[in-house]
Amino acid sequence: MSALAGRTLFITGASRGIGLAIALRAARDGANVAIAAKTTTPHARLEGTIYSAAEAIERAGGRALPLMCDIRSEEAVYDAVRAVHEKFGAIDICVNNASAISLTGTLETPMKKYDLMNQVNARGTFLVSQACLPHLLKSKFTPHILNLSPPIREITKAKWFESHVAYSLAKFGMSLCALGMAEEFRGKVAVNALWPRTTIATAAVNMLGGDDLMRASRKPDIMADAAYTIFSRGLDFTGNFCIDDEVLTSAGERDLKRYNVDPDVEPTPDFFVE
Repeated sequence: MSALAGRTLFITGASRGIGLAIALRAARDGANVAIAAKTTTPHARLEGTIYSAAEAIERAGGRALPLMCDIRSEEAVYDAVRAVHEKFGAIDICVNNASAISLTGTLETPMKKYDLMNQVNARGTFLVSQACLPHLLKSKFTPHILNLSPPIREITKAKWFESHVAYSLAKFGMSLCALGMAEEFRGKVAVNALWPRTTIATAAVNMLGGDDLMRASRKPDIMADAAYTIFSRGLDFTGNFCIDDEVLTSAGERDLKRYNVDPDVEPTPDFFVE
């Protein structure tokens, strides 16, 4: 039996990018996937909606539930979790992928942007985990929470904060959730964080660096394969702050170049990794 067959994943921000890649990788095993995201109609600059993601997941072999969900809203999150339980009867894996970004300095960051990043990243991760946990604790499989956030050891390094304090606070808030919940639910739910070594070819990267940075990036598939590897581990694999290529090489992957958008261009290191 495939590793994720019959499992139900609740993935935030899964209408595109890394979230969708994780969903499609799980779908190939026959998993159920709840797509919790805000995009319901096509956007001029952003590819994909919750409905197009659902169609892709079902074509890949999974079952999908598209859910319009703003994770800043407690009511919306709890309603979404209830809908997933009603349709699939369980939640086995929670992926906190949704994120907001603004790489601005202290004087250039309006409080509206500060609030958005912290509400989506840190608070949203806490809220979605909180709503999913009662179901995760009842899972008949090995339950997982996976936060897409940076390694906690980097939180003491000023260079990751000096140019964008607000964004770094919000992202490391997600990592602190992983750190604390891993210990709180040790032996019951595996809680880990995953971060890319390099930039990943997503809408956010395209916005930040255009075509040149997209070519100097890796495909979202590397994060999906790393997440899949983590989900295949037991409850004892918890409290880890994983880097995508380290996860894959430790599992025997030798050809990381296949994940490059352009095989002739060296990928650009991401934030929060040396």
